[in-house]
Order: sequence, then C-alpha cells, then structure tokens
Amino acid sequence: MIDFARLRTVLAATPLHTHTEILLAASRAALDPQRHGDLPRWQAALAALPVLPREDRDLDADCVRIGAADSDTGMLRERLQVFHPWRKGPFCIHGVHIDAEWRSDWKWRRVAAHLAPLAGRRVLDVGSGNGYYALRMLGAGAALVLGIDPTLLYVAQFAAISHFSGPLPAFVLPLALEALPDTGCFDTVFSMGVLYHRRDPHEHLARLRAQLRPGGELVLETLVVAGDTPSVLVPNGRYAKMKNVWAIPSIPQACRWLEEAGFTHVRCVDDSVTSTDEQRASDWMRFESLCDFIDPHDPTRTVEGHPAPRRAVFIAGKS
Repeated sequence: MIDFARLRTVLAATPLHTHTEILLAASRAALDPQRHGDLPRWQAALAALPVLPREDRDLDADCVRIGAADSDTGMLRERLQVFHPWRKGPFCIHGVHIDAEWRSDWKWRRVAAHLAPLAGRRVLDVGSGNGYYALRMLGAGAALVLGIDPTLLYVAQFAAISHFSGPLPAFVLPLALEALPDTGCFDTVFSMGVLYHRRDPHEHLARLRAQLRPGGELVLETLVVAGDTPSVLVPNGRYAKMKNVWAIPSIPQACRWLEEAGFTHVRCVDDSVTSTDEQRASDWMRFESLCDFIDPHDPTRTVEGHPAPRRAVFIAGKS
C-alpha cells in the first residue's frame, strides 16, 4: 500500500532524513490488518488493479487526470468502487470519472490564488484524505508533498491512484499530526478541514508551527461562524450531524488563535458559505451529504439549529 523503500529514498535527500525511521515505523504499525477489518479487502483490490500506461497525466487539472480513456472503463470503475466512499476529488482515471462528494477543485481555486509559489517547496498536508490536494500541489510545482491522514481508506485510495500515476514525489501516510516529530523543515504546511475536529485548537496550531521552517507559510482552512468580534461556537452535541466538532471560531477569533500560537502576518483570504453544489452525494459517495445536514425549512441553519457551514482560509507565516 505504501512503497516504503521509495519513501526512504526520497526522504534521504531532504532534511526529513533524520526522521525517516520514525515515520516508517509509525506507518507500518498503523497498517496492521488487526487495526481495520477492511484492510485485507482493500489490499486485495489494489493487487487486482490492471496495469495501464502511466505517461499521460495532468495534475494541474480540476479533475486530476491520469491516463487516456480505456476501452474497458466498466471493469476499472467496478474495481475503483471497492474503495467507496470517495470524499475528495474529482479524478479522471483512464476514462473513469470519480465524482467525489466534494468538488475539491473549488476549494483549491480559493486557496491557490493566495499561496506563495509552491515551485520547489517541501509541503506537509495535514488531514490530506486521498491525496487530491497533494497531487494538485505537485501540479503547482512542489518538490515533495507528504500527506498524513489516519483514515486507512484514504491511504488505500491514494495507493490506487498512485498505482496508475506511477512514482511521484507525494505520499499519504496513515498518521495523525501528533505522530510526527517536530521537524521544522517544511516550506508550506496545509491544514484544511481539521481544526474544528481537534479538542484543543491551540495545541493543533502549535504542532503545525513546529513543522514549519522559519519563513515558511501556513495555510489553514476551517469552519467559521459569522461575526466581527472574537467568538467561538461550541456545539452541544452534533454539528451538521458530525459528532466530533469541538470549536468553530469566528474569523477574528481564528486570527487571534494564530497570533497567540506565534504565527505572523496572519490574514483571512477567503470566506465562503458551503453550498450543496460543492458538497453532495454521488455514485462515488452514496451516504448522506450536506443537503441532509441542513434544515429543510431554513438553509441558513443546520438540522441542529446551528449556523450552516461556512469556511474561511487563513494564511500565516513563521518568523
């Protein structure tokens, strides 16, 4: 599922080489089949994927494209459906359009317009999911992208995509941020859709800062609530049917948290209400989605009565 030999080789040429064995050991432990009953099924599905030409790919396209249309898209579609549900995308794999739950290309457009150029940079993508954004980062010129996400299904999805793309300087490891040593060597660190899932947002921000080199850039994307003053929504129970949402800040509060964590030049570069066109069910994610989380009589509210989801993007530096 993960090419550890290639990972070791790639990291050997970077400041991360001193942390390689820690990363490998933690990743191998996370891939113990006893930790997830579906892991053997996903590994068998990966082994059954067909070998197809790898040369034709476009990582800078909204629908990340790998390969030209294949004559047997039905078979390939069936094999990729084993990894249902696909949350992030879209992908176009040898003619199979993976229409994921999220139109992640919309978020990438909102984020990419404000980034320091990624060309030649080492990037950490925290909560990377199946690696859609990691591939877009490569498409923008990043030299290395290390994605981390503890959800093994997403690691398997990235392995499936990598099977068709061939070796690239991007990896998705089955790790949480807490498992990483403080490297202080990434040029850019992304944390998108993670902050509100952390019991202690201050600790999360401190850990993100510890991964950045001096002069590096943090990209933080998170749920926010409207308001011109510092405030925090702490849901009593679920938020939009999610049970692990602990704190949703206003934009001024998020800026304050970032500054308290030691970040500099903090700014909010985007504030957008999430629509049911951006997040929705599809053939590739057949469970409930945003339309099921919103009050059918009041689209400005969740089914629990909280403000409906809106998301903001923050850019900050490390001096």
